[in-house]
Amino acid sequence: MKTKVLLVDDEKDFVDAMGERLKIRDFNVTIAYSGKKALEIIGKVDFDVIVLDVMMPEMTGTEALRQIKDINPLLQVIMLTGAATVENAIEGMKLGAYDFLLKPASADDLAEKIHAAKTIKAEHDERIRQAEISKIVAHKGW
Repeated sequence: MKTKVLLVDDEKDFVDAMGERLKIRDFNVTIAYSGKKALEIIGKVDFDVIVLDVMMPEMTGTEALRQIKDINPLLQVIMLTGAATVENAIEGMKLGAYDFLLKPASADDLAEKIHAAKTIKAEHDERIRQAEISKIVAHKGW
């Protein structure tokens, strides 16, 4: 099954081009041009990884990350920025971002990060499934 990725960036040309590059690498890509739109989509679709721009109008990537983690704490988020600062990276990591890349990130670098982030999410999901199975088994007395 293809990795489901949500690309979130207000720079339409960048996100459209990166979306195409990731689709060529066999990702299932959805695009949002704002943090607000991303939050709407996240409520409807179960993504493996979100790639989120830090600097966007209306809602910054950091604000969106905070809300994304409230919705789904296990969702892996890779932050992107053209104006990286140590403060942005630290803030994103404190809020639970998986990683932080500088724009323009290459599609290969981003794809590698997405694969690694999906692996982390899959491991978390499997631990939760195993815990639920153990709970059912214990409850049934099997």
